[in-house]
Amino acid sequence: MKIIVCIKQVPDTAEVKINPETGTLIREGVPSIINPFDMHAIEAGLHIKERAGGKVTVISMGPPQAETALRDAISMGADDAVLLSDRDFAGSDTWATSYTLSKAIEKIGADIIICGKQAIDGDTAQVGPETAEFLNIPHISYVKKIEDISENSIRVQRMMDEGYDVVESSLPVLLTVVKELNEPRLPSLRGKMVAKKAEIKRWGQKDIMADENNIGLKGSPTQVKNIFTPEVRSGRKMFEGTPEEQVEALIQELRVLKCL
Repeated sequence: MKIIVCIKQVPDTAEVKINPETGTLIREGVPSIINPFDMHAIEAGLHIKERAGGKVTVISMGPPQAETALRDAISMGADDAVLLSDRDFAGSDTWATSYTLSKAIEKIGADIIICGKQAIDGDTAQVGPETAEFLNIPHISYVKKIEDISENSIRVQRMMDEGYDVVESSLPVLLTVVKELNEPRLPSLRGKMVAKKAEIKRWGQKDIMADENNIGLKGSPTQVKNIFTPEVRSGRKMFEGTPEEQVEALIQELRVLKCL
């Protein structure tokens, strides 16, 4: 079983910075973490490997510093890692990112591709499904439980607003997972030692034979045209005292405004 997990290194939410000229996130030199939803994707890949056998390869697209995230994935138990890093990839929107990931996945080959449902820096939830479209394979989003897996098919529960759907798909397939699926394991001491010495493959545009017109800013149909900080609204009030006193003060204020 060939399992690929796509992960993203995202800026710590308290350290988000944006390039005013390009409208893209500044990632170099900014404290970063593995996208939280992708941690559940890594755990899902390892769990499938333990159930059905095979190999887990983790891939990520980003600057050289993203190698840290891949080593963290190896310390958890992943077998191999690939970093897609090329100046030509910079500024990719979700379309260009999905295209680039799909070219790398085609080169590696996979039965199951797993992504977190979305990244906390963009919150689009588009990359997983778009990657599946580029690969021309089925995808199942918001997976909350993997019920069964065989050599040729997989059956999962997909989270819905009021319950869940049971969905079965042939392989290869791409899954996007939610946090309810599992609890990511902690890396072992041995895993950390293996990760420290692991060789991280680094591929650029030529290595995956990507069309230069479909990558980076040049290949991104959507681009940020303007960035601004919202104006601070005036007239805010802070109520002091105990919770009960604050609630009473709020009620009185709403009555003055004729909202009650």
